[in-house]
Amino acid sequence: MNKKETGTEWERKAAEYLTKHGMRILEANFRSRQGEIDLIGYHQGYLVFVEVKYRSGSGKGTALEAVNYRKQCKICQVADYYRYLHSMGDNVSVRYDVVGIQGGEIQWVQNAFPHIHGYRSR
Repeated sequence: MNKKETGTEWERKAAEYLTKHGMRILEANFRSRQGEIDLIGYHQGYLVFVEVKYRSGSGKGTALEAVNYRKQCKICQVADYYRYLHSMGDNVSVRYDVVGIQGGEIQWVQNAFPHIHGYRSR
C-alpha cells in the first residue's frame, strides 16, 4: 500500500471510530484552494473539523504532534471557507478535533486547538 492509500484507509477507520462515538460525518476530504480538511461532522451541537494523522512508529514524533501551529492555521482557513460556501454564519458553534493514530491505536482529542483568525502563509 502506498502512502496515499494508507492515509485514506486510516481516515476511513477514524470516520468509523468517530461515528461509533456519536459523530455524524458530513464530508470526507473536503478540498479547496486553501487546503484540505480530512473529516467534517456534527457532534454534541458542534460543527467539527477533524484532522487525522497517522504514524506507524514514533521516529518522526507522535501523530498528534504533527498538527502544528501552521497546520492548525491552514485548517481554520479552510474551515472558514467551508462555512462561507455553506452560508453558515458566525453563530455556528465550531470545534477543531484531531484524531491521532499511532501504531494502530486511535486517540481522539476534542477541541484540540482554538480557531485562529487571519493567518496568511508565506
